[in-house]
Amino acid sequence: MQSKDLLQLAEQFGNPLYVYDAEKIQSQYDRLTNAFSKVKNLRINYAMKALSNIAILQLLKEKGSGLDTVSIQEVMLGLHAGYEPSRIFYTPNGVSLEEIEEVNALGVQINIDNLSILEQFGTKHPNVPVCIRINPHVMAGGNANISVGHIDSKFGISVHQLPHLVRIVENTKMNIVGIHMHTGSDILDIEVFLYAAEILFDAAKNFKNLEFLDFGSGFKVPYKKDDIETDIEELGKKLSKRFNAFCEEYGKELTLIFEPGKFLVSEAGFFLAKVNVVKQTTSTVFAGIDSGFNHLIRPMFYGSEHYIENISNPKGKERFYSVVGYICETDTFANNRRIAEINEGDILCFRNAGAYCFSMASNYNSRYKPAEVLWMHGKGHLIRAQETFEDLLKNQIPLPEIVAVQ
Repeated sequence: MQSKDLLQLAEQFGNPLYVYDAEKIQSQYDRLTNAFSKVKNLRINYAMKALSNIAILQLLKEKGSGLDTVSIQEVMLGLHAGYEPSRIFYTPNGVSLEEIEEVNALGVQINIDNLSILEQFGTKHPNVPVCIRINPHVMAGGNANISVGHIDSKFGISVHQLPHLVRIVENTKMNIVGIHMHTGSDILDIEVFLYAAEILFDAAKNFKNLEFLDFGSGFKVPYKKDDIETDIEELGKKLSKRFNAFCEEYGKELTLIFEPGKFLVSEAGFFLAKVNVVKQTTSTVFAGIDSGFNHLIRPMFYGSEHYIENISNPKGKERFYSVVGYICETDTFANNRRIAEINEGDILCFRNAGAYCFSMASNYNSRYKPAEVLWMHGKGHLIRAQETFEDLLKNQIPLPEIVAVQ
């Protein structure tokens, strides 16, 4: 997308505004499937927690994607978007047995990540096809909050607990059809991924009737100019060869599954915000925008860096700015960042705003959540309207008049 397109969308739909480039999402999907074209049975399950708008789900469904979900609400959204239950994978963490049973009743593939629930579910439902999530104890990921495969992680069943796991499966006679792992996000070194894959292969040898192996995702995407990223093509060559060899050793053609979220939608996203005020202090020039961590929390929560450009004045002389929000907290998007000269009223564009941005937005300070637009075939399509005051009041119940307030 070009800056003029983004400026036109900001004028048409207002700001703050999230914009997603459909073509980029589609090309990322094709890039991943092409990298693993040597695998006979490949399945991509989009990790919808990254961006769960119904229109995005439908766009990926048209590409042939399945869904990776983590809550019953995400499962219901996937069904509402038109996905068949068999195309939805459910990988919760810390949920009740009751929720898992409720999802199972919908016909969705269950993935269980702790021994207690596994034994309870297997005892009650031994014939239900179940996947098991293991923790490979591999430290990977760009931030502690998104590194989920290490020894202290709450996710998955430890590989060191495999003997106990096998006993549960044998005692309950439950139907294990898949093994799953996810080491973390922003994995750059593919050798770390391949090392974890060997652990998954070893775990899989304990089960004789598998149908698939799920390798999660966590591929790193570039967040700024000249940034490094996961070499998907090299990973495709090396892991495809090893996966095919394992299938031959196992004696059965298994399905290889990935669960990309950020990889598919991150680079397709743009967040547009207007500059409310340029504030000069003794040491810093602040550019205060009409947004905050209520709309984009990743820089504050993960320490992530989003490339910021002034699309209203792209050729202006660069100066140093700290870009901050309007929330009554310290909500700094960037410290002393080189950006083309900013004036009040300019539109700033945050790149890589497709994943874990709108999906983590809130109404903090009673601010409205922004609109979302899908850029497709050279036109902007509104896929979520900006919230209104009525949305803030929805579900709130005032005190009855008869209640005396002391």
